[in-house]
Amino acid sequence: MTTTTLERVSEEQSGNKTKTKRVLLLKPRGFCAGVVRAIDIVQIALETFGAPIYVRKEIVHNSYVVTDLAKKGAIFVNELDEVPEGARVIYSAHGVSPAVREAAKQRGLKVIDATCPLVTKVHVEAIKFAKQGYSLVLVGHRDHEEVEGTQGEAPDVTQVVSTVEEVAALVVPDPNKVAYLTQTTLSLDEARYMIEALKNKFPNIIGPHAQDICYATENRQTAVKNVAHGADLVLVVGSRNSSNSNRLVEVSKNLDTNSYLIDTADAIQPEWLEGVNTVAVTAGASAPEVLVKDVVEYLQAMGYGSVDEVEVMPENVRFGLPPEIVQAIASAPPVGR
Repeated sequence: MTTTTLERVSEEQSGNKTKTKRVLLLKPRGFCAGVVRAIDIVQIALETFGAPIYVRKEIVHNSYVVTDLAKKGAIFVNELDEVPEGARVIYSAHGVSPAVREAAKQRGLKVIDATCPLVTKVHVEAIKFAKQGYSLVLVGHRDHEEVEGTQGEAPDVTQVVSTVEEVAALVVPDPNKVAYLTQTTLSLDEARYMIEALKNKFPNIIGPHAQDICYATENRQTAVKNVAHGADLVLVVGSRNSSNSNRLVEVSKNLDTNSYLIDTADAIQPEWLEGVNTVAVTAGASAPEVLVKDVVEYLQAMGYGSVDEVEVMPENVRFGLPPEIVQAIASAPPVGR
C-alpha cells in the first residue's frame, strides 16, 4: 500500500474517474479519541477487577467491538435494573441523563463513566443555558442515546428537532430567549441547514461558542467530500446503529457517488463492483481498523491491485482516562494476586 496526498490524487484523476482498478483508503478514518478511550476503559476495568463488568448500552456503536468485549467478560445491558445491586457498571461513550445517574446511586452501583468528553461538553452547555432561562432546541435524532442523555439534562425546556419542518413548527415561551445545541455526530450540511432554519425562525437565538459536532465526525466527512468526486463507489465500514457512519454514506450520496454502509467485508455484494474502477474506503469513528483491512483485502482479491492511502488531514487527538478508572487502577490489586 502506498501513501499519497489529496493533491496527487486530484492531479492523477484530472476530474475524471480513473480507468485502473484501485482503492482510495481515506485518512483519517475509524476510531476517534472518544471511542479509543471508551474501549480502553472497559478493557482496563476487566483487567483490574475481573469479569463480569456491566456496561449500560453498547459502549460504542459497533457490533464487532461489542462482541469482542463480551467475549472478554463485559455484560451489556439496556437499563440499570438489569445490573445486580452494588455491582460495577460503565456508562457508554454516548452519555446518560441525570435520571440514569440517580438510578445508579439508588442501586449502590460502582460507576465508571466512559462518556466522550465532547458529549460531556454538550451536556454542560445544556445545563448552562437552562440555568440562564433559555428554551433549548436540540438538533439531533430522537432515538439516539446521545440525544436522550443530553435532553435529560433539562427535559422541561428542551425540544428535539430532526427536520426543517419541525423547526417551523416549534413553539417556545419567549422567541427571544432560545438557545440551540446539536448532536455531535450529525452531518455538517444537515446541521448547517437546521441552524440556518433556527436562526430564520428565532433571529436572537444563541448557540455554543464552538460547534458541537465532534472533530472526528467533521474530519471523516471532509475526507469523503474531498475524494468522493474521484471515486465510483464509497464503502463505509460501520454498524447500522452508528450515526456518524450513516452520515458518511449520506455525504457521499449527496455528491452523487454511490455508497454503502458495511459492517464487514462479507457484506459487500459483487454486483456493487460492476463497472467500478475506483473504490474509496473509509470507516466510521467506532469501526476498528481490522475490519477496514479485511475490506481492502477483499477488494484486492477482486482485482483492485492499487491501494493508495489518501490523507486529507492529520488527526492526533487523545483523551485522558476518567478519574474513576484512574483511582480504581491505583487502589485495586491486580486480578489473581
